[in-house]
Amino acid sequence: MLKKSILIFYLLCSASAFCQDVEKEIRQAAQTFIDSLTPLQKKRALLDFTDTSRVKWNNLPVGLRARAGINIGNLSDNQRKLVHRMLSASLSSQGYLKATSIMHLDNLLNMYVDTLHQRKEMDDDMYQFMRDLKWSHQNYYIAFFGNPQTDANWGYKIEGHHLSLNFTFNNQQLSVTPMFVGTDPAEYPILEYAGWRVLSKEEDYGLKLIKTMTAAQQKKATMSNEVPGDIITAAESGKRLIDNWGIKGTELTKPQQEILKYIIREFVFNLEYEKAVKEYDKILKAGIQNVYFGWIGTYEEKEPHYYVVNGPTFLIEFDNNGGPRRAANHIHAIWREKGNEYGEDVLKKHYQAEHQKQ
Repeated sequence: MLKKSILIFYLLCSASAFCQDVEKEIRQAAQTFIDSLTPLQKKRALLDFTDTSRVKWNNLPVGLRARAGINIGNLSDNQRKLVHRMLSASLSSQGYLKATSIMHLDNLLNMYVDTLHQRKEMDDDMYQFMRDLKWSHQNYYIAFFGNPQTDANWGYKIEGHHLSLNFTFNNQQLSVTPMFVGTDPAEYPILEYAGWRVLSKEEDYGLKLIKTMTAAQQKKATMSNEVPGDIITAAESGKRLIDNWGIKGTELTKPQQEILKYIIREFVFNLEYEKAVKEYDKILKAGIQNVYFGWIGTYEEKEPHYYVVNGPTFLIEFDNNGGPRRAANHIHAIWREKGNEYGEDVLKKHYQAEHQKQ
């Protein structure tokens, strides 16, 4: 009994120390980047923790929605390297590669549009409209809220077309929600990048799960055939998914439950490892049998489809809808930690603790 208690104590201490190391690494990476900024750059990039842009996100291109902070295009090469150090400290290798691939995909989207225009498959008016959206790897913005060197509460976001990463800290506690990722094209169709799918598993696992179901299970899981044009909880929709719908985990076979876990892990393990393990452990403790999987659309990859994974502690949405008369080749997806948007739960606990001290 004594040995078991010592082991538990050791594991808790090790986890706490690791957590502190991770927070320290991210904080140091953020501060190193901030120290590299000129006074004018700092004026753009450094905002108050109470700034309203901290608790807003968007996935539209900057040609349609302006962003807070400083964009990558206005950084030096050395500063861009420091941004990547900050990202790699904040995300897993999987998450880092997805985020940076989404950013690079904007350059390829321009190349795709240029090619269509050169081939006379896109007229001048549409081409100019597309260029005015300002897709570019350079048009991703970094903003800091609070001071990572001196403040217990601080955060930062990196955001642009099809990417919104939101990090909020209270000492060693970290919130990373909402985390939005998207790709257009979902599968790059031409030239040397033909076949590249940045968010492949998010789609493949969803299709795999619905296709392993019996007709009765599919009927219960599927809401309708009319696929929404975006995720239901999109940035400007004002909607929230409160009610559970679809098929419950208890009605899935063990192999089907394992595929459901594959989907969840594909989203959760984009996070920095210690945070990912903590979140996934919460999901397992709440019970995979209490997670709902809902589907809208057909069960074919190239046709519009949508799914939601709704658990007691989290929400996942995935939408691939090419719009009217288009093949499905445009993905929007999001991970949300319930009750902890922009560190809501982390900060609430902090303020409660401070109140009790007073």
